[in-house]
Amino acid sequence: MSKVELHKQILENLSTAVVLLDHHMVVKYANPAAEMLMQASLRRLSQVSVTDWFSPEQEGHKDLQTCLDTGHPYTRREAKLVTQGGDHLTVDYSINPLFMSGGKQLLIEIEARDRLMRIEREEDLLTQHATARSLVRGMAHEIKNPLGGIRGAAQLLERELADPSLHDYTHVIIEEADRLRNLVDRLLGPRKLPKLEAVNIHAILERVCQLVEAESRGKLDIQRDYDPSIPEFTGDAEQLIQAVLNIVRNSMQAMQAAGTDDPSISIKTRAFRQITLGAEKHRLVCSVEIVDNGPGIPEDILSKIFYPMVSGRAEGTGLGLSIAQSIINQHQGLIECDTRPGETKFQLFIPLELNHESVR
Repeated sequence: MSKVELHKQILENLSTAVVLLDHHMVVKYANPAAEMLMQASLRRLSQVSVTDWFSPEQEGHKDLQTCLDTGHPYTRREAKLVTQGGDHLTVDYSINPLFMSGGKQLLIEIEARDRLMRIEREEDLLTQHATARSLVRGMAHEIKNPLGGIRGAAQLLERELADPSLHDYTHVIIEEADRLRNLVDRLLGPRKLPKLEAVNIHAILERVCQLVEAESRGKLDIQRDYDPSIPEFTGDAEQLIQAVLNIVRNSMQAMQAAGTDDPSISIKTRAFRQITLGAEKHRLVCSVEIVDNGPGIPEDILSKIFYPMVSGRAEGTGLGLSIAQSIINQHQGLIECDTRPGETKFQLFIPLELNHESVR
C-alpha cells in the first residue's frame, strides 16, 4: 500500500469530519464522516456555497476568509451548522491553511457536539429514571406490607361485628386498601417481561391514532409522516401501544385543558443509523416523533416529567409518561422531550435489533 492510499484510508475511517476547500471556498474533498454529518455527498457539497453551512447568526464564513487571508489557523467552539437536510448542529471546528502548489487551501476538521451532548443527556436521564424506579420499588414494598395487614384486620373485624350496619365501615377500609394497592401497582409500571414478537411500528401507531380519534370525537387533527422502509422489529406490541398511547393522550389532554385552538398532533417515523442510546451504540434505530401544538410543558417540571406522580395538570396522575419511559426502556430504547409554547415534541428511540439478553 502506497502512502497516498494509506492516508486516504485513514481519512475515510476517521469519525471526525474532514473537509478541504480551495481558495474559491469550493469543497474539493469530504471524507465519509463529513458526508454523513452534512447529510450530502461530496458531489452535492461541491455544488453549494460553503457559507450556506452556517446559521444566519454565525460568522463562520468570515472565519474561513480570515484564515485564508492571514494564513493563521482558527478554532471555534460550539458553533452552529446547518446540514443540507436542514438540521441544525452544534459543532467544534478548526480551520488550518494549507500551502499547496496550486494555491492556498483550507483544511476544516469538524467535531459534532450534539452527539456527545445527547449521550450525556441520555445517560443522565436513564440514571435518574433508574434511581426513581428503585425508590418507587422500595416505597411500594413498604406500603404494600402494612396495607395487607390493614385489609386482613378489617376482614377479621367484620366477622366479629354482630351489627351488620357496622360492616359499611369495614367495607370502606377494605376498598381504600385495595385502591392504594392498585395505585402502588400502577406506580411500578409494567411488572412482566415483554411478550416478544415481530411488530410493525406503523400498525402500533395506527392503533393509537384510532383510539385517540375516537376519544377526541374528531376534534383533534392527527397528521402522519411515516417512513415505509422501517422494517419490523422484535417487541411487545401491547406494551408499545400503551407507551405511545400514554404520550399521545397526554398531549391531547394538555391541549384540551389549555383550550388550544385547532389542536393537532403530528407523528413522524424515521430510521437512524449508528445511534448511541445511553452507553450502547445501535446500528439501526427507529425514531418516532410525536409533536403537538399545545401550551408546552412548564420549565420547572420539564426535567422531572418522567418521574412518577409528576404532572402539569391538576387532574393528572403523573403516571403516564413514567410508564411510557419504563416500557421503552424495556425495549432498550429511550424517550426524550423538547418543548416551547406552541410546540412540544416527544421523540421515541427504539433499537430495531433487540438484544434479548438485555431485556428486563
